[in-house]
Amino acid sequence: MVKIRLQRQGAKKAPFYHIVVADSRRARDGKIIEKIGSYDPMTEPSTIVIDNEKFAAWVKNGAKPTDSVKSLVERVNKK
Repeated sequence: MVKIRLQRQGAKKAPFYHIVVADSRRARDGKIIEKIGSYDPMTEPSTIVIDNEKFAAWVKNGAKPTDSVKSLVERVNKK
C-alpha cells in the first residue's frame, strides 16, 4: 500500500519534515517514491509547502495520506 506521509529530517530538537509518497512497509526515513512537499514546524508561523497537483494525482491513484498529512493539506487549502 502506498502512503503519503512525513519523513523526519533535521537535527535533534529541531525537526524538519519532507512530505513524501512511500510504500507503507518501508521505514519512516527509508526509500521514497516521490517528494511532494515540506513542513517546517520551527518557524513562526509554520512553513508548509505542498505541490497540490502531485498530491491530488497520488490520491487519485490510490495513495492514502496519513492523518498528519491530511491536517497539513487542510491548513494549506484553508488559507
